[in-house]
Amino acid sequence: MTDIPFTAIGFDLDGTLLDTFRDLGEAVNHALKLGGFDPVPVDSSKDLIGGGAKIMLSRAVDAQGGMPRDDFHALYKQMLAYYSQHNAVHSRPYPGVIEALDQLAAQGVKMAVVTNKFEEFARSVLTQLDLADRFVTIIGGDTMGKGNAKPAPDPVIEARKRCEAAGANGRFAFVGDSTYDVNAAKAAGVPVVAAAYGYCDKPPHELGADAVIERFDQLLPALAAM
Repeated sequence: MTDIPFTAIGFDLDGTLLDTFRDLGEAVNHALKLGGFDPVPVDSSKDLIGGGAKIMLSRAVDAQGGMPRDDFHALYKQMLAYYSQHNAVHSRPYPGVIEALDQLAAQGVKMAVVTNKFEEFARSVLTQLDLADRFVTIIGGDTMGKGNAKPAPDPVIEARKRCEAAGANGRFAFVGDSTYDVNAAKAAGVPVVAAAYGYCDKPPHELGADAVIERFDQLLPALAAM
């Protein structure tokens, strides 16, 4: 078993722990159809993920000419309503996730989820996949209040606090797949691992992370080397 020099680890959700693009993409397409826009290929939703569902839908709408703000807000609400009922149809943990979480738990490492997905949705997906109980806390994009989602450091700092890893003897690291994750971790002063297999919004080795992994089963060795 690889020894980890951290007492707690925080994880992004979409593109890091879970492959969620299909459910997110179908929610976007549901909203686009309601708004009179053309659907986008579901696979292309990987390029839209990052910063939360609102930004994801906004990018898809803007790519087709945009729409008035009030109309967009109504469409966004319809997307959320659909996603709330269809958020774990296709979403699954990446290969190696369960095994790595088991190994971390066996070493007494506390784990947290910090995502820009609404906390309600994050809890729903993780609960349906029987993963929610593995985490000390689940912090969503709305948990810390408006303006305090990633790339702000606040949710990462809060996750570290809730995992009781803020003291002199506690070490906290973060794992994510985007500039939102890396920038939040850096601003919080914690080491960060980039998940190159995820929905990276920049080339993985240009994200500025302390380490990069190509597969989730590379996480523990990467953490051990930090």
